[in-house]
Amino acid sequence: MYNFFVDESARIGGSFKISGKDHNHICNVLRMQVGDIFLVSCGGTSSLCRVTQMGEDTVEAEIVEEDYRNTELSVRFYLFQGLPKGDKLELIIQKTVELGVAGIIPVEMSRCVMKLDDKKKKSKRERWQAIAESAAKQSKRNVIPEVFDVLTYRQAIERAAELDLFLVPYENERGMVATREALGRIKPGMSVGILIGPEGGFDEKEIELARTGGAAVVSLGQRTLRAETAAVTAVAMGMLHVEMELDGDGQ
Repeated sequence: MYNFFVDESARIGGSFKISGKDHNHICNVLRMQVGDIFLVSCGGTSSLCRVTQMGEDTVEAEIVEEDYRNTELSVRFYLFQGLPKGDKLELIIQKTVELGVAGIIPVEMSRCVMKLDDKKKKSKRERWQAIAESAAKQSKRNVIPEVFDVLTYRQAIERAAELDLFLVPYENERGMVATREALGRIKPGMSVGILIGPEGGFDEKEIELARTGGAAVVSLGQRTLRAETAAVTAVAMGMLHVEMELDGDGQ
């Protein structure tokens, strides 16, 4: 089932009027017809809708069932990702949005290969946000996670310190006891930051700064993971803990 995101202005009574690129996608790509069913996500909830009218500029869809499905986690995970080289961040954004992150914060770190000027940061962010939107549609999210502005490492530590819990998976940290303890501290309604380093890993001074900022340094296992693998693994561990231990079958 296809999913489309709209803002509150698209809702007219018991229907949604969909225009712009989504109108084109519905009419010319998917070739939907009157009576077809799809999801419309608006204001953090999703409604099951049926096409009632196909216009030249808008598609009108009546709401069949409101609050149809809540796919959001009860915990808000924010991924702080050290800038990887090439297009690896695009994969990281796609997969972690599918897993349920609330937001992604790119971070400039000492061992980052990628260096972006202000112009590139703007254009990259626009592309990254489009990838997040596409992944949110595919995974039937109720909201589109935000890809935030690129931060310096110190700015990222300060931002993460504002969250309820801050986790830093580190390849030199051994043993899963601290990881289990950290996951056990997660409760519904919390905000949790996860900081992943770039290909070159963390500088030891960065780890110390994270500890000073209140981070819990944890392990992802005995194997050394690539940056993109570490990001997906860490978010997946958090998502599975929430789904199995906190949210259960009620979501």
